[in-house]
Parts: sequence; structure tokens; C-alpha cells
Amino acid sequence: MAKANKTDAPSGATDPGTKKPPTEGDDQLLRFGAMGKAFSILETLTGNSQPLSMAELARETGMTKPTAHRIISVLAELGFVERDHGKRGYVEGSRLIQFALDTLKATAPRNMRHTVLRTLSEETGETCNFGILAGAEVIYLDRVEAKWALGLRFEPGSQVPAHCSAIGKLLLSLEPAERRNELLRAMPLTSFTPDTITSVPALMEALERIHEDEIGIDNQESIEGVVCIAVPVRAADGGAVGGLALSAPEARVSMEEALRLVPQLRRAAAKLGKTFTLGPSS
Repeated sequence: MAKANKTDAPSGATDPGTKKPPTEGDDQLLRFGAMGKAFSILETLTGNSQPLSMAELARETGMTKPTAHRIISVLAELGFVERDHGKRGYVEGSRLIQFALDTLKATAPRNMRHTVLRTLSEETGETCNFGILAGAEVIYLDRVEAKWALGLRFEPGSQVPAHCSAIGKLLLSLEPAERRNELLRAMPLTSFTPDTITSVPALMEALERIHEDEIGIDNQESIEGVVCIAVPVRAADGGAVGGLALSAPEARVSMEEALRLVPQLRRAAAKLGKTFTLGPSS
């Protein structure tokens, strides 16, 4: 009878000799000093359903026992880990569990915002994004691309100049006049297309018009051939927390056609606004 070798082991079986504990060269977390080691221990604990002893944590993370002991002692003092009731090893502490719950509560509204954007994009067939004003730039916090071959392909976190974007002009128009004037005189009014407004007086005039109806307009000002409209997203106290925008190639959607979608944008913006009123107890 042929002698069995390691490849004959049942599927899912682990050969203890084939798995080596990580070392500082293997685990990226271990390269970041005490903080990285602490995260490595927490990651290892939360990835196991059973309590882990000090020796097991040291072996699993690739740390020396003295290092693991030092890090775990600090985490235990802070409440992020604790001994299980049977004293068999360490488990997640109450503070880590609360941290995880708070994280889930915080991400729930963000997931809801993305759902609102996705629904609006599906209803209109166009790209929709949510952004905030940060000085002379607009930062897209979330974005859903239209399912068309011709897309703009900006990622969440992308930044665009405020003076020629629909969200930027909208949020600039909602600033107090003195603050708005300060920003306009400080920001570079770079030209990106023949339609970019590069004059402070002309931009002030455009912002005054936007302020009246609270509809931001980018008529091929940032990207030639692309139109964009935006409406404010307001929290319960009425303050604008950002802008909701829709953008599309002008060849597919004219500015006039885009403006007909404003009621849909306002309804979606109202739903987005409600997600900023969700407190920890929601």
C-alpha cells in the first residue's frame, strides 16, 4: 500500500509544520511599533471565537512573550481586553465591544446615504454625488456613477475646485457675505474650460443668483461637455452640511433638462439630511 504524504490530507486539515507564525517582516502591523502591535493583538482576538492565552497571542502575532505581555497589560488596563470568566485566556473587553457597536452605529447612516445616492442615480440614470466645501475645494464624500459607457470616474475623496463646480458654487453662495468674499479673493480662479468663471466680480454675481434659488450650476465650467446641478443637504437645524449633485454629459442631458430634475434632487437631499440627525441611540 502506498504511503500517504502531506498532499493526501483531508480538505481543510492543517499541517502544523506548514504554518509559521508571522514575524515583523510578515505582518505589516508589527512594523508600526506599539500601536501596530496593539492592533495586531486586537485583530487576533476578534478573529478567534475562543479565549487566547498569553502564549497563544504571542505565537499568533509573532511577538515575543515579554512584548505581548506588555501590550496586553496596557490593553487590559484600558478595558480593550480582559480575562474570560474561566481565566482560560483573554477575550474582547467591554470598551472594545462598545467601540465596535459605536462604529456600526456610525457607519449605518453612511450606508443609508449611499443608498439614497444609488436610488437617485437609478431614477435619473445619471451620476450623483455628495460633497462638502473645504476651503477652495469640494471633497466628494460619496458618489454613484451612472451606468453609461461615458462616465466621469471620480472616486470618493476626490477634490475639485469650488469656483467651477455646482456643489462648490452652491455652498459658497450659502456662506455669509463677508466670509464668501474672503474666500473668493483668496482662491485661485483657474480656467479649465472656455466657460470657467475667472473674474471675482462675475463669480460674485453668479453666486448671488444661486443664493436666491439654492440651485448650484456648473454649465461646462469644470469639464467641457459636462453639466452639473446641485442642491443643499440640510440637517435638522437647517444648516447646510453639504451638497447633492447630479452630473451628466451635455450630449445626453442639456442644462435645461438637468434643471427639470431639481425636484427629485431636493427630495433625495431631504432624505440625506435626515441621516445627519441620527444620534447614537437611533
